[in-house]
Amino acid sequence: MNWEKHQVVEKSSILLVIGILIVVAIGGLVEIAPLFWLSSTIEKVQGMRPYTPLELAGRNIYVREGCYLCHSQMIRSLKDEVERYGHYSLAAESMYDHPFQWGSKRTGPDIARLGGKYSDEWHRAHMIDPRSVVPESVMPGYPFLAKTKLDYDDIGAHLKASAIVGVPYSDEMIENAKADLELQAGANTEALKDFLARYPKAQVRQFDGDPSYVSELDALIAYMQMLGTLVDFATFDAAGPNLR
Repeated sequence: MNWEKHQVVEKSSILLVIGILIVVAIGGLVEIAPLFWLSSTIEKVQGMRPYTPLELAGRNIYVREGCYLCHSQMIRSLKDEVERYGHYSLAAESMYDHPFQWGSKRTGPDIARLGGKYSDEWHRAHMIDPRSVVPESVMPGYPFLAKTKLDYDDIGAHLKASAIVGVPYSDEMIENAKADLELQAGANTEALKDFLARYPKAQVRQFDGDPSYVSELDALIAYMQMLGTLVDFATFDAAGPNLR
């Protein structure tokens, strides 16, 4: 009898489609409905801030050159992952990323905790000739980045566009975007105090070692040297004290 009833559904495409839609709808409600009762699906973590204009420009270059195709920025909460790369990734660390740089492809290592691991000199050598510092590397060289002036006349527009999709860039940040980029790259330090008030923990120096102009390599190294440095994992407590 049960088999005969089941045949009725299997032999009727309309009933089968209706059944599928009902099952999918129930599953969707179970997954989506709880989100309406959460103030945020990402808990804010102490230390996180939007990218500086120079870091944002560097991230744009990182995406442009397809670096994400070989390097993920997502450390799983598995013992071997944490032992190799550092503290597992937090959702909050990607809250200002559009698009985020998660993934599972690792021709090269995960770089979510790359900031401060190597010197600027190491990064310069690695980007120009990867095998000069990592003999077994299959990464192509990017020597043109050091020779290419960074085009940042429209960096304020980049911040403004990011603000539209939820990144908390203030009017002050947008207005000072170009000057802040030049300041962080070591062009001047007159407004350093105000800059650091806008972007705590921002690193200020000539990242590519060439003071004559701001290069694309300056921006890329500034971005990479920031990765994983904003949250103090020595005092981080997943139970809540670091949340704000």
